Amino acid sequence: MDLTETIFELSRMGGASGQEGSVAEFLADKLREYTDNVRIKNGSVIAEMGTLDENAPKIVLDAHTDRIGFIVTSVCGDGFLKVHNLGGIDMRILSAQRVIIHGKKDVKGVICSIPPHLRSKKEVPDISQIYIDTGLSEAQAKDIISAGDTVTFDTEPKMLLGTRITGGALDDRSGIAAILYALSITDISALKCRLAVVFSAQEEVGERGAAVCAFEEAADIAIAVDVSFAYSSGEKPDKCGKLGKGCMIGFAPTLDGELSREFVNIAKSEDIPYQLEVMGGNTGTNADRYSVSGSGARAVTLSIPLKYMHTPAEMIDLNDVIGTGKLISAYLKGACR
Repeated sequence: MDLTETIFELSRMGGASGQEGSVAEFLADKLREYTDNVRIKNGSVIAEMGTLDENAPKIVLDAHTDRIGFIVTSVCGDGFLKVHNLGGIDMRILSAQRVIIHGKKDVKGVICSIPPHLRSKKEVPDISQIYIDTGLSEAQAKDIISAGDTVTFDTEPKMLLGTRITGGALDDRSGIAAILYALSITDISALKCRLAVVFSAQEEVGERGAAVCAFEEAADIAIAVDVSFAYSSGEKPDKCGKLGKGCMIGFAPTLDGELSREFVNIAKSEDIPYQLEVMGGNTGTNADRYSVSGSGARAVTLSIPLKYMHTPAEMIDLNDVIGTGKLISAYLKGACR
């Protein structure tokens, strides 16, 4: 598996919340390398593999497919677009960003920016003040773009020095890549557990895909693979992980402490770099959905450290993705032997 190229492919894709179809089809094809039991339901991809023994424990690996973006609310008389955000976009960075409008065909655009010479005061705009300039006339725009179309940032992933990668949608396409890597280094046919891989939709707008899949799969154990905050200048070190220092294993009241400690022990025994992420309430990840669905699953979060979250220039370290994949594989080999 060319892990870097997989991350790049996933980063380039659209798939704002609610419109993950093309990403889902791509990932369904990837998962068919391991099982024929693959389906897409309400935008989420579900692949089931492992033993057919119904009495065997069921483990779910979950990562979300959607990315932050916008939804078009109207095409204005001058051909400009009004939008609303999909997910928690950092409004401070929007001015002059390049975007792609996913209409009848993809259209490039730029978020309007008032030159500093013409601004009376400095302020962070709210979403009602955001317009997208496509360069089209009203008639041209309305022929291609409609209310309800989604918009994503137009950004190309890049390799930085060493093993650092920057790009869009690394939240949570890097988590997806970690799961795919784990599958590639695991003998799936030897597993004595039931394994479901879930690439869930609409996490950024309320973990909706995971809510459906958690009910559908009724897992005994749920492993949510996502991203979390990596330290950058000016941030609080105790609130962040560090790039290149390994997967962040979650501890929280909504998670299963015994399961979290099991992952710590595996990381130590396999000499896999890891960090701890301690949270005082909900995790803000899909693990929260699995832990309370039906009779509840034992849940844990494995998070890839990421800088500049919810921007077009997110940053990860490739080694953290590899380490997360190795940790998942080691757990499966031990829990499902």
